[in-house]
Amino acid sequence: MFWDWSFTWEILPLLAQASVITVEATLLGFLIAAVLGLLFAIGRLYGPAWLSVPLTGLIEFIRSTPLLIQIFFIYFVFPEFGLTLGAMTAGVLALGIHYATYCSEVYRAGLANIPRGQWEASLALNLPALQTFRDVIIPQAIPPVVPALGNYLVALFKDTPLLSAIAVLELMQTAKIIGSENFRYTEPITLVGIIFLLFSLVAAALIRLVESWLNRRIMRL
Repeated sequence: MFWDWSFTWEILPLLAQASVITVEATLLGFLIAAVLGLLFAIGRLYGPAWLSVPLTGLIEFIRSTPLLIQIFFIYFVFPEFGLTLGAMTAGVLALGIHYATYCSEVYRAGLANIPRGQWEASLALNLPALQTFRDVIIPQAIPPVVPALGNYLVALFKDTPLLSAIAVLELMQTAKIIGSENFRYTEPITLVGIIFLLFSLVAAALIRLVESWLNRRIMRL
């Protein structure tokens, strides 16, 4: 039998539970990427040379090495230096740091597009640098780059199966275990593909809603 519906309904709850782990890893990893990426971009653009130059090198190094190697390094090598992390924590941290380097380039493009007159006006009003960033620069720089950030959210979500390499019981790892125990891979792997597709479509729709809301907010201002 090519497709066994009874087996499909039997394993669906297990895959649904594993999908929660996948979503958690995605959201936590992207939260790290979004915040750290913004700090990377600010440090690279506006930081002193002793900060911006090494930061540029770090960003290029992380972007140029495979994510899987970084996951292994954080999980297996960090303990050699006294930092032992759980599999889920190490995986989320690796995803966050890796995608932070890509998000930093997106933020950098948004920040670079802010007219210099905005800085000069803030200086003329004697606004502190932190307040200028928070109230003037960031609100203008973020909305245009939301679609690009959304693309990286979806890409990060699709990279979560790499966490199975360090035994995180996310969606793909659970499907492989089910397949090895029952000698049937068609149903679990197909269901994983469908779940990933559905989640990606939902994420893309939510990103479009956020983009639309931000555009309406800007127009009202």
